[in-house]
Amino acid sequence: MNLSSLKPAAGSTHARKRIGRGPGSGLGGTSTRGHKGAKSRSGYKHKIGFEGGQMPIQRRLPKFGFKNINRIEYRPVNLDALQTIAEQTNATTINKEVLVEAGYASKKDLIKILACGELKAALVVEANAFSKKAEELIVAAGGSIVKM
Repeated sequence: MNLSSLKPAAGSTHARKRIGRGPGSGLGGTSTRGHKGAKSRSGYKHKIGFEGGQMPIQRRLPKFGFKNINRIEYRPVNLDALQTIAEQTNATTINKEVLVEAGYASKKDLIKILACGELKAALVVEANAFSKKAEELIVAAGGSIVKM
């Protein structure tokens, strides 16, 4: 066996339809486009969301809500995640670099520490934001917070 003798498995490939090559091909005449109408003509293009004249879905559905362009999105990190990192790496300071290395955030993320879980280690935690409860629990465990 060599590369020149390789062939695809039987039935796995299909010849493409050769449209508009005369009546003998079975795909001549209207060339699978049907009779008349914009779609049968050359140069036909339709707008995004066009549904053949039916009222498009984006116009049928009601509009509601509001997108705040000034919203600041934080990556939430829980106290139990901080405890896990502290146990695994014996770190006393947890900052963005440590969280990125541990896979809890990416470089561009803003980080907010939330109070889910339990913190036993006394840590210096650096983050962009803290929930009030998380601040209390970090300080109660003997640690401190630094807002970046």
